[in-house]
Amino acid sequence: MAELQRLLIANRGEIALRIVRACRESGIASVVAVTPSERAGAPAELADATIDIDSYLDARAIVEGAVRTGADSVHPGYGFLAEDAAFAQLVLDAGLRWVGPPPEAMRALGDKVAARAVAEAAGVPVVPGLDIDHFSDEAVRREAAHLGTPLFVKASAGGGGRGMRTVRDLDELGAMVAAGRREAQASFGDGRVFLERRLERVRHIEVQVLLDDHGTGVHLGERDCSLQRRHQKIVEESPSPAVDPTLRSALGEAAIAIAERAGYRGAGTAEFLVDDHGSWWFLELNARLQVEHPVTEAVTGIDHVRAQLTIAAGERLQLDQSQVSRRGHAIEARVYAEDPATGFLPTGGRVERLDLPQWPGVRVDTALREGDVVGTGFDPLLAKVIAWGENRPHAFSRLSAALSELHIVGVATNLGFLLDVLDHPDVIDGLVDTDWVETVWVPQVPPLPEGVSASGDPTDPWVAFGSARRDLPRGVVVAGAAAQYRGWGYALAGDELDANELSRNDGSLVAPMPATVLSVDVATGDAVVAGQVVAQLEAMKIQVQVNAPSSGVVRSVHARAGDIVARGARLIELEET
Repeated sequence: MAELQRLLIANRGEIALRIVRACRESGIASVVAVTPSERAGAPAELADATIDIDSYLDARAIVEGAVRTGADSVHPGYGFLAEDAAFAQLVLDAGLRWVGPPPEAMRALGDKVAARAVAEAAGVPVVPGLDIDHFSDEAVRREAAHLGTPLFVKASAGGGGRGMRTVRDLDELGAMVAAGRREAQASFGDGRVFLERRLERVRHIEVQVLLDDHGTGVHLGERDCSLQRRHQKIVEESPSPAVDPTLRSALGEAAIAIAERAGYRGAGTAEFLVDDHGSWWFLELNARLQVEHPVTEAVTGIDHVRAQLTIAAGERLQLDQSQVSRRGHAIEARVYAEDPATGFLPTGGRVERLDLPQWPGVRVDTALREGDVVGTGFDPLLAKVIAWGENRPHAFSRLSAALSELHIVGVATNLGFLLDVLDHPDVIDGLVDTDWVETVWVPQVPPLPEGVSASGDPTDPWVAFGSARRDLPRGVVVAGAAAQYRGWGYALAGDELDANELSRNDGSLVAPMPATVLSVDVATGDAVVAGQVVAQLEAMKIQVQVNAPSSGVVRSVHARAGDIVARGARLIELEET
């Protein structure tokens, strides 16, 4: 790829590391943009150079850094500015190559409202919805009533579940729109939202496309992304157990038609909803690389990042639709720093021990290392574990076996949830829809076996000398004062398990996660009713409301807007009435 010599990567974590490695394979020098907290990360160490920035949302600083370091191109990864057409234009105006679609196509498709219009013009059915920015509050409520509940509030400028809220009662509409705007602004720098009818009992199916500047446009089959929580994907697989060859062809043709209508170039993903009767609707086209792209790489053998670099260099994809073939089955599990037992709220802490599975047919995408501190400033994704098998049962059993060997001790993760759901009959039989986690799955945290206690500071030579061998119950891994058992994380104090509860017996409301306090909405002496929002927190771009568990009077307030609080920190004390 002679035309790309030095690439700046405007991202962090596992995707930055993934792109650095693709650059090495392609003979391209890599430069990684790093914030202060990312300077010691794995991508920075592996890259050929770095530039310092204060934020991954600072487009101008990123482009100026790219020019200063001699880069000739920019790859945005996913998230942050990846779907920001203004950023893409800034890159091009600086004389650099943009590894992504043209800004015009990004404006047409990166904005979810505009993408719906493109799809309709291409003759593709869309989910009924409403662009509310052009209506008064009264008109929005009237049109929302016409659409009918349940509804989604969705961010116009981005995806990944950010800014999304469910409205089941129109009396909640105003509050949900306001909350969606706040989260969208925090995540994408753009607070615009729109309404969309929430279709239930449907599958989330997406189609990967690649288009170059020479007239080549191919789709690479579908991924089933129905297993979700908080409207974000957790497990993805390809091919979908619910898609037959006829539907696969129809969705692929629709994806290409939308992309071509928008003048798209590069890698993109068209997302659809499919019901039990085979009816389907277009949702959006993500104008970037997807987190779950490895499952399609696994079944097609096509490296998506290298394809992006090929297209950005102006070269022709040596590929046509007849050459796209799929072999076997692949499934990806996303490992998040979050606690499924508390509604998948983000967690954090220091990784005291990290064991990655070494398993045939398994790929682990991660930038996590032992000793890293997982904070609350970024998305909670820690790793992606991808398993390939000759068929679906083989891929599932291989993934479960690999996940059982993954140890992340010191930070609560969703590993226990993943192991649980991968063994659930509904999941094994391919019967889940997008609401399955919240309507079917019930967390069952296994009790820690007796005799498990903290191991002390592993860096203390006396501790190391005295505990060279510890006989632990099968399946338990301990590092310092943290333990992992069957994928679940535990905090140890002597031989007791520390419990973190949202509401304590003394009337305190505590932080359910490490977070920044966005607002405290009550004062000492205020009367509150059960369910009333008393505070709002934000961690990893996720906003959470703290609600009064019962009616009462605020006895004292221990936090204020802007405070950074630990999980379990006392926020407010209530006296029941």
